Amino acid sequence: MREVYLIGAGQTAFGTFPERSYRDLFAEAYEHACDRVENGIEPEEIDEAVVGSLGVGGRQLGLSGPAVTEHVGLHNVPCTRVENACAAGGFALRQGVQAIRSGMADVVLVGGYEIMTDLSSNVTKYWLGVSGETEWERLTGTTFSGVYAQMARTYLDTHDCTREDLSRVAVKNHANGAKNPKAHLGFECSLDDAVNAPAVADPLNLYHCCPTSDGAAVALLASETVVEEFTGERIRVVGVGGASDHVGLAERDSYIGLSATETAGESAYEEAGIGPEDLDFAEVHDCFAIAELLAYEDLGFCERGEAPQLLREGKTDPDGELPVNTSGGLKSKGHPIGATGTGQVVEVFDQFTGQAGERQLADPRYGLTHNVGGSGGATAVHIFENEGVGR
Repeated sequence: MREVYLIGAGQTAFGTFPERSYRDLFAEAYEHACDRVENGIEPEEIDEAVVGSLGVGGRQLGLSGPAVTEHVGLHNVPCTRVENACAAGGFALRQGVQAIRSGMADVVLVGGYEIMTDLSSNVTKYWLGVSGETEWERLTGTTFSGVYAQMARTYLDTHDCTREDLSRVAVKNHANGAKNPKAHLGFECSLDDAVNAPAVADPLNLYHCCPTSDGAAVALLASETVVEEFTGERIRVVGVGGASDHVGLAERDSYIGLSATETAGESAYEEAGIGPEDLDFAEVHDCFAIAELLAYEDLGFCERGEAPQLLREGKTDPDGELPVNTSGGLKSKGHPIGATGTGQVVEVFDQFTGQAGERQLADPRYGLTHNVGGSGGATAVHIFENEGVGR
């Protein structure tokens, strides 16, 4: 299989833009990504496009991929739309990598978009709920936050973890997001703010939940045979993992671990030839605070039950042993469903090319992205290597 390289990535700000069209947002992200390709790129040089979107609100459910790629001038380029709930962007990336590795394409656009704030809160709840198990979760009235609240309650009852530990996730990620001009909730919060926020679904409160966001993000991939035409940077996709699990929480063996994440992570590590101890940073799917804690354990950053200790000791802070969610994560940067997975890749590109501003880490070599669909029904994990950085 051929090697795959990340040659450019860009995004809109994530936030509340109900007056903008999804085509407009996608075009902005596309232009941003193209502008960041070192030697430039033209539409005719792109062989394939894969776009992730849930289609919130029912806008252009059919042919939504070509609707955005044609809008930016990618005429006659084959485009596939991927829907895997909140992991749509991560699985679009996976498909883009596969297209290049197989030899079917040399340059692939991978993108995602979502507009979620032009609907009433009740309608938005419906569209978020479709990512849960239909019969026993959505139709019985269980909300998305309610499902994660069950996971959080079980975790708190099983391990040495408190609501204060859940709040530490918010404090860390808001501190990072405050340094990200693209973040939806780009402000800091205190531990007191996060602990005493209004309840949403016990034990989760407002600061334990990510916002409903609009936005788009695009990544550009190239094969080893053409990468030199576009850039001297060498950001290689070295590990790819994907897995699925029961969509409904009640059908799973455990409420406090996502087997899809564990399996996808193991596959990505094996392919990359590294372990979690080799990572320099990670962007994990923190739609709710408990999701970040579970990711630490499912991805092997620590043993089961030790995630709260990582937070308390500052090991996942920007100056810690393994910085997590330097972008602000979903909690602060935002969560426009289809764009979330590719938005994580934008942070990888920023960090590896020294364009992360106040969030910049010192010479990172390996970075991981982790994108979850629903409450764990699907997970995509990717590992990137900055080949210009040695140990």
